[in-house]
Amino acid sequence: MKKLIQKIKGLKKTTKVDFATYLGVILAFVIVNLLRTGGLLNRSLTGMLVPICAYIVMAVSLNLTVGILGELSLGHAGFMSVGAFSGVIAAQSLQGSIPSAPARLVIAILVGAVFAAAAGFIVGVPVLRLRGDYLAIVTLAFGEIIKELINCLLVGYDSRGLHMAFNISGSLTINDLGLEPGGMAIIKGAQGATGTTAISTFTAGFVLIMITLVIVLNLVRSRAGRAIMALRDNRIAAESVGVNVTKYKLMAFVTSASLAGAAGALYGLNYSNLAASKFSFDTSILVLVYVVLGGAGQYVGVHHRRRRAVYSARGAAGVCRLPYAGVRGGAHPGDAGHQQRPAQGPGGPNPPQAKGGCGQWLRKRCLKRAKWCPCPACPSSRSGTWVRPLSWSAAI
Repeated sequence: MKKLIQKIKGLKKTTKVDFATYLGVILAFVIVNLLRTGGLLNRSLTGMLVPICAYIVMAVSLNLTVGILGELSLGHAGFMSVGAFSGVIAAQSLQGSIPSAPARLVIAILVGAVFAAAAGFIVGVPVLRLRGDYLAIVTLAFGEIIKELINCLLVGYDSRGLHMAFNISGSLTINDLGLEPGGMAIIKGAQGATGTTAISTFTAGFVLIMITLVIVLNLVRSRAGRAIMALRDNRIAAESVGVNVTKYKLMAFVTSASLAGAAGALYGLNYSNLAASKFSFDTSILVLVYVVLGGAGQYVGVHHRRRRAVYSARGAAGVCRLPYAGVRGGAHPGDAGHQQRPAQGPGGPNPPQAKGGCGQWLRKRCLKRAKWCPCPACPSSRSGTWVRPLSWSAAI
């Protein structure tokens, strides 16, 4: 037991946070399962468990693009729809050959992830050259285009395989696919996927959440994740030190799209009827709201972000008072009862500061020592004279 405790203490802080995240998800799953088996959850809430899992995966995957990569994507529902309908096609067409529902669900999720990743790659190669509002507009257009394409799609299955057609003119019907008498219509154009066997479960949603968290958190902590965050913070500086902008942007975008496709397959196989209108622009905005409210770039949630904000506020208050360490009691010049007296440095009392000041130098060096800092910009610093900032704004 002691060795286990020592190993836990020896872990990095980020590793502890990641394991705490996994533990929190596991505890939530156990509690919800106990409530469900005990009959404490009504039918409506029980039916929402799988969509909740799908939207959690969607939010985590979109956070990889918005929070970690730093690019705004408004077409995430398009990748979800690609995964949903491709997963439905795979699950329905494999009913005869694979009677096990969990096995078909796993295959459908993998198929949805692969097709969504392919769509993300096709879209990402030209689109990721854009930034800011332009990228958001193009991804929004992609989501709407995918929805309209699915509305024109006719898919059926029989003993000869899949039959597909695009009803662009609006004159085709499912009968034009030439299905055999025992054939099955999977997607009927604007009606969407009808007659689908619902095989999604809450346990499968929990497993998908855990896999998503493991993939995303390990990517963020890796060398590639640090390169992606470097592009977010300063693209020019990252590119100047040899970071491949296209490679790492495409890596984050395709990973996000594939996870969204897996969530779409889980979501699509939870309903017997699925229309493309469920993956509209409103769905993309809804998932974006989840990311913003939970904390962009954070996977623990808004409370962890708030704690960081408190620490940042405390640190900012301490740094603000560092230049006034020579004042009695460390008081701010605007505080009540403030009495200022000359600070003693190596060269004696401080003379008046020269014109031009040393605000920037003072701010940087005061982070290392809580004393009056020598100003390299002033000639008097060579003789060991210590100087005072011109004003409060100059020190900050």
